Parts: sequence; structure tokens; C-alpha cells
Amino acid sequence: MGVGDPVMLFNGRDGEWRAEVIEAGKRGGALGCVARTRDQGAPPDLWLMFAPIRKQRTDIIVEKAVELGVARIRPVLTEFTRAERWRADKQRAHAIEAAEQCGITWVPQVDDSARLSALLDNWDADRRILFCDESLLGAASSLAGLPRGPWAVLIGPEGGFSDAERERLRALPVAHPVSLGPRILRAETAAIAALTLWQSALGDW
Repeated sequence: MGVGDPVMLFNGRDGEWRAEVIEAGKRGGALGCVARTRDQGAPPDLWLMFAPIRKQRTDIIVEKAVELGVARIRPVLTEFTRAERWRADKQRAHAIEAAEQCGITWVPQVDDSARLSALLDNWDADRRILFCDESLLGAASSLAGLPRGPWAVLIGPEGGFSDAERERLRALPVAHPVSLGPRILRAETAAIAALTLWQSALGDW
């Protein structure tokens, strides 16, 4: 880009701004804000919790979570999680790129990975969990009648949840088990399907 070229900017706090290049060089440059074009937006108070999988497919989950509208991305380690090391810094950069691509003015918080059991030990009772339970394969998946408010969507690993994890989740008053249809879905497809199901029933669609 050269001096005088237009560019749209956002920082996740002050909305979207139209700016112009006022300095351009090989080692850097400067932009000047001209006018705010959109107020700061925000997604619903929705978290996505999922067990990391292979890198390319994890990238898809993060990208689509940003597009579908989540406020926080929380990778969880379950008993059957088998994945490469989670790089929160790399995934934060990936989330920023996804926000730029789809023209939103916020970037979800991207956390370091944590044990699912530890998160459940200190779970906020005001936040409900949409627990995608593969043992309910083919069951009805209506969310009618469930309240709006803070939610988290929880997707298991490629091998599914262990019996102990499933029993613990089912015992939580805030956890709502749900089926994602009559077919077994890959982890990245399950994340997209679950977020779509929640957004269409309880989100900002």
C-alpha cells in the first residue's frame, strides 16, 4: 500500500475506522484515522470448549467459531484427547485473521488448554453447558424452552467422552446433553453443527 490508500481498522474496543496510509516504507509506516464507520460489536456470551485435534482441523474449528460468533475459545483436555500441542498464541493470531476476513469488530478470547475436570471443579453455576453427547446419536435435539444467557458449547475428542466424564457432565444441573443428529460427526463438523444449533435457537441470529 502507498500513501493515501484507504484501509479499514479495528482493535476490538473502539469499533471500525476508515483510515489512510500517511507514511509507507519497507520497515514500517503510519496510518491516520479518518472516521468511525461502525460501532463496536460483540458476540453473544457463548464459549466454545473442545478437545484439540490435529492442527489443520483445529484451525478450522477456531476459524469457524469466530465466524459463527463466540466470545471465548477454551481448549479442554479430556481422557481421550489425542492431539498436537495447543499453541494459544498461534490460535489467537488465527482468530484475528478470521475476524478480519469476515468483517467483525471483535476477536474472541483464546485460552491456554486446561483439563476438563479442573474446569468443571470450579464451574460458574450461572453458565449453562450444551454438552454434545455422542451416546444420544439420533435423538431429538431441540433447544426449545432453554433460557438465554451465558452458555458454553462442549465438544468431545475424536474418541468421545469417557464414561466417567459423561456421568459427571450428566450430573451437573447446568449441563444439557444434546444429540447432533443421526450420524457420527468429525470433531470440527460437530463444533460447527453445535454452534449453529445454539445460535439458531438461543443466539443472535
